[in-house]
Amino acid sequence: MLVIDCSRLSGSVAAIAQGFRYYDPNLKFAGVILNRVGSDRHLALLQDALEAVNLPILGIFHRQDNITIPDRHLGLVPTGELPQLDSVIEQLASLGETGFNWSLLLPLLAAKPTASPSFPPEPPVRVRIAIAYDKAFNFYYRDNLDLLQQLGAELVFWSPLEDGQIPDKIQGFYFGGGFPEVFASELAANQPVQQALRQSILTGTPTYAECGGLMYLCEAIADFTGQSYPMLGILPTTTVMGRRLTLGYRKAIALGSSPAVTPGMVVRGHEFHRSELTPSPSQPLFTSQPLYPPQTESFAEGWQLPQVHASYLHLHWGECLEIPQRFIQQCLHGANSPIQAL
Repeated sequence: MLVIDCSRLSGSVAAIAQGFRYYDPNLKFAGVILNRVGSDRHLALLQDALEAVNLPILGIFHRQDNITIPDRHLGLVPTGELPQLDSVIEQLASLGETGFNWSLLLPLLAAKPTASPSFPPEPPVRVRIAIAYDKAFNFYYRDNLDLLQQLGAELVFWSPLEDGQIPDKIQGFYFGGGFPEVFASELAANQPVQQALRQSILTGTPTYAECGGLMYLCEAIADFTGQSYPMLGILPTTTVMGRRLTLGYRKAIALGSSPAVTPGMVVRGHEFHRSELTPSPSQPLFTSQPLYPPQTESFAEGWQLPQVHASYLHLHWGECLEIPQRFIQQCLHGANSPIQAL
């Protein structure tokens, strides 16, 4: 089902739809949804063009200037920061009632009967892992969290921004991506949490930090204005925000050990940030190279510290189950290996 932005199209909508229809012969093409239609006259032009190529129209949505989601330097503002989100969802639901051609769409959505799946019993809870989740840290693959639970982890969601202390009886920390640079002042002001986290991580609590989480582990974050805010100080480097966007898929080979990887392990992930670390790691965790567009030039990435996995790479653990399995084992047994304060 192809959604087409029709705001600057008329007859050429048919060429675009036809191109997608035949570009991939393995794709079963159901039809199109016309989005951002300007007027009834505009709609008539689009319908005439698509009728000539015999393509079903599964939905029509006129331009809605009053339904918007703001953005910032890395794209859309996360839903947790949108007080008007419920209103937007209600507006979209109302549009969906009349915008979709349900007589054509519902038969396409009908599920084929299948045998009831059988699932293995849930393992007993063996380890408590704290998941930083608030306005500063909120990018996680849901699959990663599900895998931790399936392997016997109890996930304890908490906020480095708003909570006055770290959760009790924690055996591991997971800091995902997000916008710590936007909330650097509030993070820096929460000194009780920073001190408790620093003490816990330095005494050996296994920690997995990616992108925004990596930035939080640094000595400081310098925002877009150059203002610097102290962070945890686990990594001997500073995050500096800039205008250059680092974006792309990566293939990385582990150069050392972390709570998630072992030397020689090959992982794939993506980078998406407008910051850099200074200085760079003297003992990088990965050697990484772009997957798309393909390039042979590699570069160093990530920090190699005992009991800490710190990298810009966002990894989907379903591609390599050894990652969550190793992290669980490190959380069970790795808290007896303190690391030297930096």
